[in-house]
Amino acid sequence: MASKEFNSSLLTNNSDIAQYPSNLSTLTDDLNDYQRSNLSYLSTTLNRHWRLGRNIVLVWSPTTYGLDLIVVPYYLAVPRSTSQIKVTDSEKVSEKHDSHNKESPEVFFKNLITGERFVTEENLNLVARIFKVELLQIKLPFTQIQAMLDQRIIDELVKRFSISYVEDRAVALFDIVGFSLFSSFEQTSQLNSLAYSINSAHSKMLDKEIHIDFARSTTGDGFYLWNRDSTLEGNINLYHLMHLVLADNAIARQKSKGKNTPLLKTAFNIGDCYEFYQTEGLEQTIYSYIVGEVTIELARIIEKAIPGQILVGDFRTSISNTNPKDINTVNIDSMTFIKQLQKNLSNLHGLELSGEEIESIECYLTGEHIRNDEFNISKYQVIDKHQQTRNVFNAKINIYREMGEPIYLGIQENDINNLDKVKSIVK
Repeated sequence: MASKEFNSSLLTNNSDIAQYPSNLSTLTDDLNDYQRSNLSYLSTTLNRHWRLGRNIVLVWSPTTYGLDLIVVPYYLAVPRSTSQIKVTDSEKVSEKHDSHNKESPEVFFKNLITGERFVTEENLNLVARIFKVELLQIKLPFTQIQAMLDQRIIDELVKRFSISYVEDRAVALFDIVGFSLFSSFEQTSQLNSLAYSINSAHSKMLDKEIHIDFARSTTGDGFYLWNRDSTLEGNINLYHLMHLVLADNAIARQKSKGKNTPLLKTAFNIGDCYEFYQTEGLEQTIYSYIVGEVTIELARIIEKAIPGQILVGDFRTSISNTNPKDINTVNIDSMTFIKQLQKNLSNLHGLELSGEEIESIECYLTGEHIRNDEFNISKYQVIDKHQQTRNVFNAKINIYREMGEPIYLGIQENDINNLDKVKSIVK
């Protein structure tokens, strides 16, 4: 193949992918029987080449006879060298490339698995050259694949047989306090109770027509919970889902007897992660898993949390704007994120908790009293078992109901004795 200039930003197109729900089932609701049959055939074909997770489907491009794929073993997913790639995008060079204007293999791979997997035929050939593999030509029993199946559907299906990288994913971690001290039956009951609270909170948000495409994976003594929609609105909706889960759990604890309902400590953060699918038996599961900096941060943060506490990581990130007509990103940190989510809390008014409608909700980061109704925000430090430090904020959520007693989630500033304060920030 002839040597050509290559820009990995051409491999992805994140400008519009966030507008669409990312779970495949939603995208395929309106397919007719013939289209569903074609999709099933394509899924079976990809599954055969996926080989129970041995391989990764990186990118694809349509052809007159079907589609071409780049498929590599997972242990060869990151190319050893990208030195033959000439980077032409100066902005990308300044932000993501080394001083020699060459992409590192790791950065190249991340760019490759971020966003869409559809690429042009030219770029498909260039990727094949970099990984030193042959194109995998898939012949399908129908022609003009993009006319038969929406490009987004094909793309989401390909991702199920790959690994995806997400830079700004919001994740909540629910951890059951003292889990290892309970009997196996009590552990089962507590995990089931927490799972019910998650399902109940999700159902309540759907009743208010607040869409959240959430996923979860167990940690053994709790759950990671995330929204597949990683836009600003999607991340905010996850925070709302988190506090509704905690509210349902708090009500259940008031009503329950024995040790069937868990006492929780919770952490929330935004950061990068990889998402992938595994097999269940010899079939691919429909459930995804995540691992990355955001889950590592949450696991370390939660170690120092005390029962009932809600900790928010000290994040700074750029997130896709929620407005489909505005493809720009917004810069946001922990404090501005909490301030931003306050603006749409009215969407949850009227939602019922234990038969009582919500009148108002307050979400805030705690701090010291300054004067009158003014408070600053306290930033704390977590030192983990590896002696690494991380900054966090203590969060409170107050839910006021029309007739029932208020629900107070989190702990007060004065009750924090497990963390060292590093800074007081004036709002």
